[in-house]
Amino acid sequence: MSDESQELGITESKSHKPGEWYAEVVQKAGLADYAPMGGFIVTKPRGYALWEAIQGALDGWFKETGVDNVYFPMFIPESFLEREKDIVEGFDPEVAWVTQGGHEELEERLAVRPTSESIITPFMADWTRSHRDLPMRLNQWCSVVRWEATETKPFFRTKEFMWQEGHTAHASNAGAWEEVWTRLGQYERVYEDVLAIPVLRGKKPEHDKFPGADTTTTVEALMPDGKSVQGATSHNLGQSFAEAFDITFADEDEEEQTAYTTSWGLSWRALGALIMTHSDDQGLVLPPTVAPTQVVVVPIWQEDTKDDVLEYAEGIADDLEEAGFRVELDDRDERNPGFKFNEHELNGIPLRLEIGPHEVDDEEATLVHRPDNAEAVADRDGIVDAVDDHLDEIFDKLYAAAEETLENNVREAHSPEEILGTIGKHGGYVKTPWCGDEACEEAIKEKIAAEIVMQPLIDEGGSSAAEVPEPDHDECGVCGDPADEIAYFAKSY
Repeated sequence: MSDESQELGITESKSHKPGEWYAEVVQKAGLADYAPMGGFIVTKPRGYALWEAIQGALDGWFKETGVDNVYFPMFIPESFLEREKDIVEGFDPEVAWVTQGGHEELEERLAVRPTSESIITPFMADWTRSHRDLPMRLNQWCSVVRWEATETKPFFRTKEFMWQEGHTAHASNAGAWEEVWTRLGQYERVYEDVLAIPVLRGKKPEHDKFPGADTTTTVEALMPDGKSVQGATSHNLGQSFAEAFDITFADEDEEEQTAYTTSWGLSWRALGALIMTHSDDQGLVLPPTVAPTQVVVVPIWQEDTKDDVLEYAEGIADDLEEAGFRVELDDRDERNPGFKFNEHELNGIPLRLEIGPHEVDDEEATLVHRPDNAEAVADRDGIVDAVDDHLDEIFDKLYAAAEETLENNVREAHSPEEILGTIGKHGGYVKTPWCGDEACEEAIKEKIAAEIVMQPLIDEGGSSAAEVPEPDHDECGVCGDPADEIAYFAKSY
């Protein structure tokens, strides 16, 4: 391998130094760069294309289920946040404040939105008069700022991040719950069907739910290093926000009622999960569903075969592009095939087609899978169908590997020593009966920096929070007190 190829490649190990490896993949695969201000990143075209793939899928599903996109200002008057203070405590450390505009000091401080309940909800109140106005479903794609973010990591944790936030109002609690489950299901779908990452559905413990919410539901994804990622959340806010911001409506009997609201969101943390889950020591690995380039065609020639090989390769690339695949023809003269292979592996292109004189003579193409370098040969006449089949196979391989990681890393424990020992040795999720006392979580958290990331959801058909199954043991795995809940402990991003 040339010095240039070595410099191009990944030098850190995913298994030994996952943090350093991850940062190197993000930069060398051209996804993001570090901004001059600490805690912020610059998202490069290839990285933003991944976000657009998630956005495109979710946005379509949202609209199919009655959601309208809106956009609200990024600045929120302090007085609006104050109205929320009885509900939401502790946002102050997260808020960046604007105190001056031009040369003038502002009469009222403006917060750079940490989330938008306090500016969206008052307008929902203004727009709601009758039960006929409900349900109201609004969503915005935007960025938010959480200034307290430390130990930042591109996409996983930055002071500013891209996300979508949905806000809805309903005439009944049952309607709000139906909304919560619909959005949670769509988040599960985007992880499993688009990102090839299996997830667990659950709810957050009472002490870790969204401030002001009745219940916070979540999808959690397990990374290969044994840490959990909160993939997305969907909150039933009950009537707390509606009461604070006066979302009322006249019901069918012209009686005034208070609405029930929800909020739900997914951020570009999903990109961090995508990179961490599938990529390897050669660089980025992407499922074909989101890859900006799905197929790269690499012609391999000598001077006496160049024209024939290039013409043949161009024909294949044209056919694939016409069939709707995202294709790149790498006909660069100044790069040798080995350099090209390394570069395309680094950039995560799922499928490589190698075409040399033998493929031209035999009217074939050699197909190479990015995740494992598996090779196959396909006839020229059937190349479109073959590529389609192989891209599906690559997606299935990635999902199966992630599914195996998840299935092998959910373990049970029934004492503090077992919980600490299991997480310390294996990572992953440790399932244990729990008495519901936050102090028991703190006892584990202090010793190993693991917390309760979720509690399982079983029955989602009712109008209240789902019931968790009866634990195998009736004693809390931490303190030994009676327990009727189940908790999943894990280290998390």
